[in-house]
Amino acid sequence: MADLANCPKCGDIYVVNNLRDICPKCYKKEEEDYEKVYQFIRKKQNRTAPMEQVVANTGVEKSLIYKWIKKGRIKLSQFPNLGYPCAKCGTQIREGKLCTSCLSSLQGDIKNLEVEEERKRQAKSSTYFTGK
Repeated sequence: MADLANCPKCGDIYVVNNLRDICPKCYKKEEEDYEKVYQFIRKKQNRTAPMEQVVANTGVEKSLIYKWIKKGRIKLSQFPNLGYPCAKCGTQIREGKLCTSCLSSLQGDIKNLEVEEERKRQAKSSTYFTGK
């Protein structure tokens, strides 16, 4: 038996499948918006348009464009001024989930944690108990 869910956009009930995360009506609207965005950015004069210009000229939400970029429907190699926000700080990035600054910070935190864990292990192994 198929699973049913409410569409996160409009609230209508739809049959859940692996291909779409929204109802057929909203999916159709998303596809129309995708065509609008893609037709805009593929024009030679618009290939270097920043995200704000794409949004202003197409009327499509940034979050929807980010979704298409993350899914690979819009290839960033062809559009040098487009990107999506870092998961931690919101800086525009073109690959991965974190910007280099946040990634470096996270790696530093992990390194510090490893050093602290090693120090605790060393302290534990050098402690002797005397029975009295």
